[in-house]
Amino acid sequence: MNPARFRNQLGKLTIVGVLTLTGLGGLVAGTLVHQMRKPAILEVEEYGMQEKLDIPTALAASAKGAVWFTIDSSQALGVIENGTLRRVDKGSRNVEPLGIGIDSKGDVWITDAPATAIKRVTANGEVSAWPLNTGIARLGRLTVAPDDSVWFAESTAYGITRLKDGQFKRHEFPPQRGGPFGVAAAADGTVWATMQSGNLLLRISPDGQVAEFEVPTRSSSPTDIAVDAQGRPWFIQFRRNKVGVLDKGVIVEYDVPVASAGLSGIATAPDGSVWFGMLRANALGRIRNGKVDVLPFPRPQARPFSLATDAQGNVWYADISGYVGKVLTK
Repeated sequence: MNPARFRNQLGKLTIVGVLTLTGLGGLVAGTLVHQMRKPAILEVEEYGMQEKLDIPTALAASAKGAVWFTIDSSQALGVIENGTLRRVDKGSRNVEPLGIGIDSKGDVWITDAPATAIKRVTANGEVSAWPLNTGIARLGRLTVAPDDSVWFAESTAYGITRLKDGQFKRHEFPPQRGGPFGVAAAADGTVWATMQSGNLLLRISPDGQVAEFEVPTRSSSPTDIAVDAQGRPWFIQFRRNKVGVLDKGVIVEYDVPVASAGLSGIATAPDGSVWFGMLRANALGRIRNGKVDVLPFPRPQARPFSLATDAQGNVWYADISGYVGKVLTK
């Protein structure tokens, strides 16, 4: 799941064209609200990037309402707060910054594979790093649990790793059951994760016990994962164009009604709906009351890569064509 690769497929002219057509030009931060009457089209509020080559990649929302996001191949983070987008320097350039989470203090935690470290950026821009003590690092998603422990997918160690009180604890697995990518924490402290090549869901209980759940569809490549208010993990099945949920010990799968949609990013909302990105369909998907809806973006060039929900229940997305947006559709 390489956002730069998807961006390269679009081409520079496409990205610049999108910014020009919206009137943002990639130079000035602003808000562009699309008001669409047709219920089949998403109603969104969007923020264009300040630098035309910025690729928003992963995002997370703080309890106070700020939405932070990583920017591929940049030494900055982005934050949207009180309707304004700004960039925050983090001191070094990052590549494939797929993991981001926010703790109870409002500090931002990110994966930094080139630095082989996990980093923390405070609201005033102070940066701290915890080296992984590995020669190289390939890192997936990151989440912050209710106890402020930081969990992340560490592909080069074939496992899910916890950072707490400055110490790493790795839950490692054999390579054939590896390929960790997604990670999410439930309100009770349970951590859920996906293993792509192993076709597995993992549950790590607060006391460190690990359980595995095999995905029924073979070679489905589970990637992004989110936990709903009931503690159920919902996850993307990238290679099989499905969304799954583990409910009462049974995995239920939902087929997405658009072939090869390029599913990426997933978030759960307080009303029980589940949202996910569709990179190749220029749309978001929504599962509500057992029904899968496909909601196209007003812009045909939209490429939603990551999703998150804020404290008010709003769904946000990082669009690798150069936008971060909030869904207004209910």
